[in-house]
Amino acid sequence: MTIPKIAVGDTLSLKKKHPCGSSDFEVLRVGSDIRIVCRGCGRDLTLPREKLEKAIRRIHHPEDAKENGGQTP
Repeated sequence: MTIPKIAVGDTLSLKKKHPCGSSDFEVLRVGSDIRIVCRGCGRDLTLPREKLEKAIRRIHHPEDAKENGGQTP
């Protein structure tokens, strides 16, 4: 199992949607607990790293979009 590289400013797409309907979250703080904010309603969550890593479907790094001219791969 590989450990995903999560950094402040990344957008995470999670397997399960938030009650507001959005599945995208922005990373605010990284450590043993990771603080994320919902991109749909702005709700702030702090989750243990292990639990969050299992729930991640995809990680969108902002520098990847800059290298591809704003296009997502």
